[in-house]
Amino acid sequence: MLSKAQIEDAANRLYQAEKTQQQIRALTLSFDMDMEDAYAVQKTWVDRKLEDGEKVIGYKIGLTSRTMQLAMNIDTPDYGVLTDAMKFANGAKISAQAFLDPRIECEFAFVMDKPLSGDNVSLEEVMDATAYIQPALELISARSLRVDPETGYTRNVFDTIADNAANAGIICGGEKMAPQDIDLKWAGAGLYLNGDIEDTGLGAAVMGHPGHGIRWVCKRFAAHGIGLEPGQVILSGSFTRPVAVKTGDRIFADYGEFGSIEVSFV
Repeated sequence: MLSKAQIEDAANRLYQAEKTQQQIRALTLSFDMDMEDAYAVQKTWVDRKLEDGEKVIGYKIGLTSRTMQLAMNIDTPDYGVLTDAMKFANGAKISAQAFLDPRIECEFAFVMDKPLSGDNVSLEEVMDATAYIQPALELISARSLRVDPETGYTRNVFDTIADNAANAGIICGGEKMAPQDIDLKWAGAGLYLNGDIEDTGLGAAVMGHPGHGIRWVCKRFAAHGIGLEPGQVILSGSFTRPVAVKTGDRIFADYGEFGSIEVSFV
Protein backbone atom coordinates (compact mmCIF):
# COMPACT_ATOMS: atom_id res chain seq x y z
CA MET A 1 0.00 0.00 0.00
CA LEU A 2 1.10 3.55 -0.66
CA SER A 3 2.08 5.73 2.28
CA LYS A 4 0.07 8.84 3.13
CA ALA A 5 2.90 10.98 1.72
CA GLN A 6 2.88 9.02 -1.57
CA ILE A 7 -0.90 9.34 -1.87
CA GLU A 8 -0.70 13.09 -1.30
CA ASP A 9 2.16 13.36 -3.82
CA ALA A 10 0.17 11.49 -6.48
CA ALA A 11 -2.98 13.53 -5.82
CA ASN A 12 -1.01 16.78 -6.05
CA ARG A 13 0.40 15.75 -9.43
CA LEU A 14 -3.15 15.31 -10.78
CA TYR A 15 -4.31 18.56 -9.16
CA GLN A 16 -1.45 20.49 -10.75
CA ALA A 17 -1.98 18.78 -14.12
CA GLU A 18 -5.55 20.03 -14.21
CA LYS A 19 -4.64 23.51 -12.99
CA THR A 20 -1.76 23.98 -15.44
CA GLN A 21 -3.34 21.99 -18.31
CA GLN A 22 -0.17 19.91 -18.62
CA GLN A 23 -0.56 16.14 -18.70
CA ILE A 24 1.65 14.11 -16.39
CA ARG A 25 3.14 10.65 -16.88
CA ALA A 26 1.01 7.75 -15.67
CA LEU A 27 1.20 7.51 -11.89
CA THR A 28 1.87 3.77 -12.11
CA LEU A 29 5.25 4.58 -13.63
CA SER A 30 6.18 6.15 -10.28
CA PHE A 31 4.05 4.28 -7.76
CA ASP A 32 3.28 0.58 -7.23
CA MET A 33 -0.47 1.09 -6.85
CA ASP A 34 -3.40 -1.25 -6.30
CA MET A 35 -7.08 -0.40 -6.61
CA GLU A 36 -7.48 0.82 -3.03
CA ASP A 37 -4.43 3.06 -3.48
CA ALA A 38 -5.99 4.48 -6.63
CA TYR A 39 -9.24 5.34 -4.87
CA ALA A 40 -7.26 6.88 -1.99
CA VAL A 41 -5.46 9.13 -4.48
CA GLN A 42 -8.80 10.02 -6.09
CA LYS A 43 -10.33 10.92 -2.71
CA THR A 44 -7.35 13.05 -1.70
CA TRP A 45 -7.53 14.95 -4.99
CA VAL A 46 -11.30 15.43 -4.77
CA ASP A 47 -10.96 16.61 -1.15
CA ARG A 48 -8.61 19.30 -2.41
CA LYS A 49 -11.22 20.38 -4.96
CA LEU A 50 -13.76 20.63 -2.14
CA GLU A 51 -11.32 22.78 -0.16
CA ASP A 52 -11.25 25.05 -3.22
CA GLY A 53 -15.02 25.49 -2.90
CA GLU A 54 -16.46 22.82 -5.19
CA LYS A 55 -19.43 20.76 -3.96
CA VAL A 56 -20.24 17.11 -4.58
CA ILE A 57 -23.38 16.68 -6.70
CA GLY A 58 -23.13 12.95 -7.38
CA TYR A 59 -21.01 10.23 -8.97
CA LYS A 60 -20.12 8.72 -12.32
CA ILE A 61 -19.81 5.01 -12.93
CA GLY A 62 -17.41 3.89 -15.61
CA LEU A 63 -16.12 0.72 -17.28
CA THR A 64 -19.62 -0.74 -17.19
CA SER A 65 -19.63 -2.17 -20.72
CA ARG A 66 -17.92 -5.46 -21.48
CA THR A 67 -16.07 -3.82 -24.38
CA MET A 68 -14.44 -1.22 -22.11
CA GLN A 69 -13.62 -3.79 -19.43
CA LEU A 70 -11.82 -5.95 -21.97
CA ALA A 71 -9.95 -2.90 -23.27
CA MET A 72 -8.78 -2.05 -19.74
CA ASN A 73 -8.16 -5.69 -18.72
CA ILE A 74 -10.55 -5.46 -15.77
CA ASP A 75 -13.76 -7.22 -14.78
CA THR A 76 -15.34 -4.56 -12.57
CA PRO A 77 -16.66 -1.01 -13.06
CA ASP A 78 -15.11 2.05 -11.44
CA TYR A 79 -16.48 5.32 -10.08
CA GLY A 80 -15.58 8.98 -9.84
CA VAL A 81 -17.00 12.04 -8.13
CA LEU A 82 -19.12 14.74 -9.81
CA THR A 83 -18.88 18.31 -8.52
CA ASP A 84 -20.88 21.43 -9.31
CA ALA A 85 -17.93 22.81 -11.31
CA MET A 86 -18.42 19.98 -13.81
CA LYS A 87 -22.01 20.87 -14.80
CA PHE A 88 -22.70 22.31 -18.25
CA ALA A 89 -26.05 23.24 -19.76
CA ASN A 90 -27.56 21.66 -22.86
CA GLY A 91 -26.45 23.88 -25.74
CA ALA A 92 -23.36 25.09 -23.90
CA LYS A 93 -20.24 26.37 -25.61
CA ILE A 94 -17.34 24.64 -23.87
CA SER A 95 -13.68 25.56 -24.09
CA ALA A 96 -11.87 22.52 -25.49
CA GLN A 97 -8.59 24.02 -24.28
CA ALA A 98 -9.80 23.80 -20.68
CA PHE A 99 -9.57 19.99 -20.81
CA LEU A 100 -6.81 17.50 -21.50
CA ASP A 101 -7.55 15.10 -24.37
CA PRO A 102 -11.33 15.68 -24.06
CA ARG A 103 -13.85 13.08 -25.22
CA ILE A 104 -17.63 12.66 -25.11
CA GLU A 105 -19.78 9.62 -24.21
CA CYS A 106 -23.56 9.00 -24.16
CA GLU A 107 -25.17 7.89 -20.90
CA PHE A 108 -28.31 8.03 -18.77
CA ALA A 109 -28.31 10.10 -15.58
CA PHE A 110 -30.28 8.93 -12.54
CA VAL A 111 -31.41 11.72 -10.20
CA MET A 112 -32.11 10.33 -6.75
CA ASP A 113 -35.37 10.91 -4.89
CA LYS A 114 -34.68 8.80 -1.79
CA PRO A 115 -31.57 7.65 0.09
CA LEU A 116 -30.18 4.39 -1.28
CA SER A 117 -27.51 2.23 0.31
CA GLY A 118 -26.49 -1.34 1.03
CA ASP A 119 -24.52 -4.18 -0.47
CA ASN A 120 -27.54 -6.01 -1.87
CA VAL A 121 -29.70 -3.28 -3.42
CA SER A 122 -32.11 -4.65 -6.04
CA LEU A 123 -32.86 -3.16 -9.45
CA GLU A 124 -36.43 -2.52 -8.25
CA GLU A 125 -35.09 -0.57 -5.27
CA VAL A 126 -32.87 1.51 -7.57
CA MET A 127 -35.81 2.47 -9.75
CA ASP A 128 -38.03 3.19 -6.74
CA ALA A 129 -35.39 5.50 -5.24
CA THR A 130 -34.97 7.43 -8.51
CA ALA A 131 -36.87 10.70 -9.06
CA TYR A 132 -36.24 10.68 -12.81
CA ILE A 133 -33.85 9.52 -15.52
CA GLN A 134 -32.47 11.89 -18.15
CA PRO A 135 -30.24 11.67 -21.22
CA ALA A 136 -26.71 12.83 -20.43
CA LEU A 137 -23.30 13.28 -21.96
CA GLU A 138 -20.13 12.74 -20.00
CA LEU A 139 -17.10 14.84 -20.83
CA ILE A 140 -14.00 12.85 -20.00
CA SER A 141 -10.44 14.09 -19.70
CA ALA A 142 -7.02 12.53 -19.12
CA ARG A 143 -4.84 14.38 -16.63
CA SER A 144 -2.24 11.63 -17.11
CA LEU A 145 -1.00 10.58 -20.54
CA ARG A 146 -2.87 7.67 -22.07
CA VAL A 147 0.35 6.57 -23.78
CA ASP A 148 3.78 7.71 -22.59
CA PRO A 149 5.60 9.29 -25.58
CA GLU A 150 9.02 8.20 -24.33
CA THR A 151 8.37 4.57 -23.42
CA GLY A 152 5.07 3.70 -25.12
CA TYR A 153 3.68 2.71 -21.69
CA THR A 154 -0.13 2.71 -21.64
CA ARG A 155 -1.78 3.90 -18.46
CA ASN A 156 -3.82 1.25 -16.68
CA VAL A 157 -7.08 1.16 -14.74
CA PHE A 158 -5.39 2.30 -11.51
CA ASP A 159 -4.20 5.44 -13.30
CA THR A 160 -7.73 6.04 -14.55
CA ILE A 161 -9.35 5.54 -11.14
CA ALA A 162 -6.85 7.89 -9.49
CA ASP A 163 -7.69 10.40 -12.27
CA ASN A 164 -11.26 10.61 -10.88
CA ALA A 165 -12.26 7.87 -13.33
CA ALA A 166 -11.37 10.34 -16.13
CA ASN A 167 -14.38 12.49 -15.27
CA ALA A 168 -14.42 16.16 -16.23
CA GLY A 169 -17.99 17.22 -17.03
CA ILE A 170 -21.67 16.33 -17.31
CA ILE A 171 -24.29 17.73 -19.69
CA CYS A 172 -27.93 16.69 -19.15
CA GLY A 173 -30.74 17.36 -21.60
CA GLY A 174 -33.82 15.98 -23.25
CA GLU A 175 -36.77 14.61 -21.29
CA LYS A 176 -36.90 13.92 -17.57
CA MET A 177 -38.43 10.46 -17.53
CA ALA A 178 -40.18 8.66 -14.70
CA PRO A 179 -38.39 5.34 -14.12
CA GLN A 180 -41.54 3.33 -14.89
CA ASP A 181 -41.99 5.12 -18.23
CA ILE A 182 -38.77 3.96 -19.93
CA ASP A 183 -37.36 0.57 -20.83
CA LEU A 184 -33.72 1.47 -20.34
CA LYS A 185 -32.39 -1.73 -21.87
CA TRP A 186 -33.80 -0.68 -25.23
CA ALA A 187 -33.34 3.08 -24.91
CA GLY A 188 -30.26 4.58 -26.52
CA ALA A 189 -28.80 7.27 -28.70
CA GLY A 190 -26.91 8.16 -31.83
CA LEU A 191 -23.81 10.26 -31.23
CA TYR A 192 -22.93 12.77 -33.98
CA LEU A 193 -19.72 14.73 -34.44
CA ASN A 194 -19.97 17.71 -36.82
CA GLY A 195 -23.07 16.18 -38.42
CA ASP A 196 -21.60 12.72 -38.98
CA ILE A 197 -22.71 9.70 -36.98
CA GLU A 198 -19.84 8.40 -34.82
CA ASP A 199 -21.50 5.71 -32.72
CA THR A 200 -24.81 4.33 -31.53
CA GLY A 201 -25.69 2.29 -28.48
CA LEU A 202 -28.36 0.93 -26.18
CA GLY A 203 -28.66 1.02 -22.43
CA ALA A 204 -28.32 -2.76 -22.33
CA ALA A 205 -24.59 -2.30 -22.98
CA VAL A 206 -24.35 -1.05 -19.38
CA MET A 207 -24.29 -4.32 -17.45
CA GLY A 208 -27.53 -5.43 -19.11
CA HIS A 209 -29.44 -2.44 -17.68
CA PRO A 210 -28.10 0.97 -16.55
CA GLY A 211 -29.72 0.48 -13.16
CA HIS A 212 -27.19 -2.25 -12.42
CA GLY A 213 -24.50 0.43 -12.40
CA ILE A 214 -26.34 2.14 -9.54
CA ARG A 215 -26.59 -1.19 -7.70
CA TRP A 216 -22.85 -1.70 -8.14
CA VAL A 217 -21.86 1.66 -6.69
CA CYS A 218 -24.17 1.14 -3.69
CA LYS A 219 -22.41 -2.15 -2.98
CA ARG A 220 -18.99 -0.53 -3.42
CA PHE A 221 -19.90 2.29 -1.00
CA ALA A 222 -21.58 0.04 1.58
CA ALA A 223 -18.27 -1.20 2.96
CA HIS A 224 -17.44 2.42 3.82
CA GLY A 225 -20.83 3.28 5.33
CA ILE A 226 -21.70 5.60 2.43
CA GLY A 227 -24.90 5.74 0.39
CA LEU A 228 -26.54 7.79 -2.33
CA GLU A 229 -28.55 10.83 -1.23
CA PRO A 230 -31.67 12.59 -2.55
CA GLY A 231 -30.84 15.12 -5.25
CA GLN A 232 -27.58 13.46 -6.26
CA VAL A 233 -26.96 12.79 -9.95
CA ILE A 234 -25.50 9.41 -10.88
CA LEU A 235 -24.10 8.80 -14.36
CA SER A 236 -24.83 5.11 -14.84
CA GLY A 237 -22.18 4.29 -17.47
CA SER A 238 -21.52 4.89 -21.14
CA PHE A 239 -23.14 2.89 -23.94
CA THR A 240 -21.11 4.56 -26.71
CA ARG A 241 -17.37 4.71 -27.23
CA PRO A 242 -15.54 7.90 -26.22
CA VAL A 243 -15.41 10.34 -29.15
CA ALA A 244 -12.48 12.79 -29.16
CA VAL A 245 -13.37 16.47 -29.52
CA LYS A 246 -11.38 19.64 -30.21
CA THR A 247 -11.92 23.34 -30.77
CA GLY A 248 -14.54 23.91 -33.48
CA ASP A 249 -16.32 20.57 -33.01
CA ARG A 250 -20.08 20.18 -32.55
CA ILE A 251 -21.65 17.26 -30.71
CA PHE A 252 -25.27 16.19 -31.13
CA ALA A 253 -26.71 13.23 -29.23
CA ASP A 254 -30.08 12.03 -30.53
CA TYR A 255 -32.05 10.06 -27.92
CA GLY A 256 -35.13 9.80 -30.16
CA GLU A 257 -38.40 10.26 -28.28
CA PHE A 258 -36.44 11.19 -25.16
CA GLY A 259 -34.93 14.32 -26.68
CA SER A 260 -31.42 15.44 -27.57
CA ILE A 261 -28.30 17.13 -26.26
CA GLU A 262 -25.94 19.40 -28.16
CA VAL A 263 -22.75 21.15 -27.21
CA SER A 264 -20.07 22.94 -29.15
CA PHE A 265 -16.38 23.27 -28.37
CA VAL A 266 -14.78 26.67 -28.77
